[in-house]
Amino acid sequence: MTKTLTASALFAAGLLATQAFAASHGAMAVMGEDQDVSGGTVTATSIMAAANGWLVVHRTDSDMKPGPVVGYAPLKAGENTDVTAILTEQVNSGEMLMLMLHGEEGGTKTGIFEYTLGAKEDGPVRVDGKLVMTVISAQ
Repeated sequence: MTKTLTASALFAAGLLATQAFAASHGAMAVMGEDQDVSGGTVTATSIMAAANGWLVVHRTDSDMKPGPVVGYAPLKAGENTDVTAILTEQVNSGEMLMLMLHGEEGGTKTGIFEYTLGAKEDGPVRVDGKLVMTVISAQ
């Protein structure tokens, strides 16, 4: 019984250490699903951010390049769930939206979204040169 208990305790400690390592070393991600946006909002189901920042909703298409911003919502460092952004433009069923993690760096005001397409203020977060994002379809 002592060996079983010790093995279980070691396993649990290892699992917690692995989870803490992943959280502290930027397992940054944006998760979302195709959804009905007729109510004027879009929701990311889960976002892991290394620092405070923004969920930014870009228009996109089959080229998968970020287009104009059509919504955004603030994020806190760590795990964020069910993050909803109000859309600033009409999005029709079938259109593709890129849900992207943006930072809070480079701007002149903290807590105010200052990004415009191509700007550095509150710009996109990249990991190994890749944007932290997911693409969904409006339904």
